[in-house]
Amino acid sequence: MSEENITRLHLNGKEYILIGTAHVSKNSAEQVKEVIEREQPDAVCIELDAQRFQSVKDNNKWKNTDIFQVIRDKKAVMLLMNLAVSSFQKRMAKQFGIRPGEEMIQGIESAEETGAELVLADRDIQITFARIWGNMGFKGKSMLLMQVFGSIFSREEISEEELEKMKQQDTINAMLQEFTAYFPDLKKPLIDERDQYLSQKIKDAPGDKVVAILGAAHVPGITKEIEKEQDLEQLNTRPPKSKWPKVVGWAIPIFIIGIIAYTFMTNPAAGWQQTISWALWNGSLSAIGALVAFAHPLAALTAFVAAPFTSLNPLLAAGWFAGFAQAYIKRPNVGDFDSLADDVHSVKGFWNNKVTRILLVIVFANIGSSLGTLIGGADVVRVFIQNLLN
Repeated sequence: MSEENITRLHLNGKEYILIGTAHVSKNSAEQVKEVIEREQPDAVCIELDAQRFQSVKDNNKWKNTDIFQVIRDKKAVMLLMNLAVSSFQKRMAKQFGIRPGEEMIQGIESAEETGAELVLADRDIQITFARIWGNMGFKGKSMLLMQVFGSIFSREEISEEELEKMKQQDTINAMLQEFTAYFPDLKKPLIDERDQYLSQKIKDAPGDKVVAILGAAHVPGITKEIEKEQDLEQLNTRPPKSKWPKVVGWAIPIFIIGIIAYTFMTNPAAGWQQTISWALWNGSLSAIGALVAFAHPLAALTAFVAAPFTSLNPLLAAGWFAGFAQAYIKRPNVGDFDSLADDVHSVKGFWNNKVTRILLVIVFANIGSSLGTLIGGADVVRVFIQNLLN
């Protein structure tokens, strides 16, 4: 059997066999099966966390989950990341006629067949995303979101030969250098920290012989980090949130409320004029935004009622209320995501998919509310200055 893509390490009397895989590749899955059957390891480590493992084991788990419940349980970020990953993998799998993440599935099956203990070695994806998000500026966050949505809607194809080339370590290093040139803040939490986390979980795996199934990009880092002791508790800590966005976010509505209150005390008629202007600009433009996305009339009405109030609270957004209303009235299951990768390639599919419709309602209602805040806020200030001059 070829030792290509296999790294053997010996540390403290234990043997570690690292298999560097491409996440969508027939050859990777076949190699995983062959290595585990031949080596008969005591433990098999896979690059999955508990939530992704459950998703792999039960394909219907997410499909049967109500999106309203997912958002209410604050799992929207997980759903977004799953959408980006599954959309990409589905596109690749469709090209090559294989299951997404087949090498991980094969690792699970082979571990069960050989009696090896299965170890979920990766860090929770929500913690990874939180550490990425917490360490990025506004520009980086904008670029990251564009990259995530771009991966959902991309139609770019890649050859299996190109996938196999990704297993070469020098190519991986070059790829990471190019990647971090655009997203310098991502490499530490996305690659370096996970290398550290994975290396410790692999090192702590039971038995004298351990096989680890990893994305090829992690093998060089794990080879270096496995000799060190890693602090898993620190690597699992969510970064503290900056106070400045919250300060700025509250300063603007306090300013608007303050000048309206002052105007009411000096000229109640002008104060009512400010209040009506604020409510109409915010509510109308948010509702129009929702209707542009073909929202249900009740969802648009929700945007109209919510926008004047949510614009004064940085913790809320009119689009989310409109989105919840849309989801409640036209409630999709996460199974609708299954057809999303195909639907977004046609105008009809993009507008008819219930999940995409909710996203459009949220986005356009929020855009309308933001425009309403700018125009309505400017009119509030205009009336305030006019009242002072009079």
